[in-house]
Amino acid sequence: KTAEEISKKIKGESDALNLLSEEALNALSRPTKQCERLAFCLKKGIAFHHAGLVEKQRNIIEENFRNGAIRIICCTPTLAYGVDLPAFRAIIKDLKRYTLHGLSWIPVLDYMQMSGRAGRPNYDKEGQAIVIASTKAEKERIEERYLNGSPEEIYSKLAVEPVLRTYVLSLIASNFTATKKQLFDFFDKTFYAYQFKDLRRLHSTLTKVIDMLDEWEFITRSGEDFSSANELEDEKFKTTLIGKRVAELYIDPLTAYFIITCLRNASDKKLDAFSFLQMISHTLEIRPLLKVGIREYDKIQEAMLEHSDFLLENEPSMYEPEYEDFLNSVKTALMFNNWANEQDEEFLLEEYNIRPGELRMKLELADWLLYSTEEISKIMHYQSLIKEVVKLRLRLKYGIKEELLPLVRLENIGRIRARTLFRNRLRDIKDLKNADLATLTQILGEKVA
Repeated sequence: KTAEEISKKIKGESDALNLLSEEALNALSRPTKQCERLAFCLKKGIAFHHAGLVEKQRNIIEENFRNGAIRIICCTPTLAYGVDLPAFRAIIKDLKRYTLHGLSWIPVLDYMQMSGRAGRPNYDKEGQAIVIASTKAEKERIEERYLNGSPEEIYSKLAVEPVLRTYVLSLIASNFTATKKQLFDFFDKTFYAYQFKDLRRLHSTLTKVIDMLDEWEFITRSGEDFSSANELEDEKFKTTLIGKRVAELYIDPLTAYFIITCLRNASDKKLDAFSFLQMISHTLEIRPLLKVGIREYDKIQEAMLEHSDFLLENEPSMYEPEYEDFLNSVKTALMFNNWANEQDEEFLLEEYNIRPGELRMKLELADWLLYSTEEISKIMHYQSLIKEVVKLRLRLKYGIKEELLPLVRLENIGRIRARTLFRNRLRDIKDLKNADLATLTQILGEKVA
């Protein structure tokens, strides 16, 4: 909205900017409302930048800001971290954000990151960072808090269980640590141990993680388990075949255990694409999930009942705290399902409020989790499931129904051209081989034909 307001005040356009605008508008197979809004701004040399843009649009904006064609970018903090752009001036129009505790001041570190975009060393000798204050009192508060204040302390995140689970398994899988003593010694030298100094608590958390990995059969334990005043337990660890593969796939061991449990349940279930889509939508990796709003609660529950026979996990009771998360996973799976059934970005934006860039990131995560499911299925010898997962990965990649899979294997044939061919009764490679060039030219255009 800010980019649009600025664009309306700028007179005149140029051919170069019109070309940029056209390129951004056609970054997707069918432009969304967001593409149209971006194209409008680019005609005036203004852009907006956030996680909802697709990579092609982000690249257009960043490259053309570097060469001076785009003069102003209105952005979220997506550009505050690690993007080196020649901005002389950074204007921060608001230093408050909505959090769980209502409207709160952003951290000083975030302010420093955003103002630090101005006057990059390889482009300028100086830079300006401007903060807008609406009152004199607010101006004084900003000066005291941000201009003269100190940045917050940095705290280690190592003690978070998903992080520990992943690293403990990878340390054992890579033979970096083979005993409990080596594992404890390694973690005793980390920034977390240095900062919190509570080694007993750290060792207790590590022991809990080891017990979990053992229970899930990702590691095996051997050797004496003894304690004395000066010695730690000298237990030996080794990863199992599946534990080693989970470490290589770099997914949270809890996610891997959840996938294994679901695959075991698959033997006595009816299966379809939704079975696997809901499973991957209920993992930590795919978060944030699409949230179920109050108005759509009944609609999502209805959809869930429709698919309930195909779910690979047991549905929690609606009175359990996990139920809300479960419903969110169903909504996320419905979104993936719509995409795999050839609904386009504009439909998903309207129906699920998911922007094209966010959709692309979710699809990449989904592919990673389905690839992990495929690899785990191989080790567990679930041959019949592998075929279904491979098909689903391709359907998500192209956003197509199963009937179009033979056609998208061809170069330059995506979801739209494949559907056009299918409608014209050219349904596989054999049909295409037998079709004459004139027919193909009529359907696809001369170059592709």
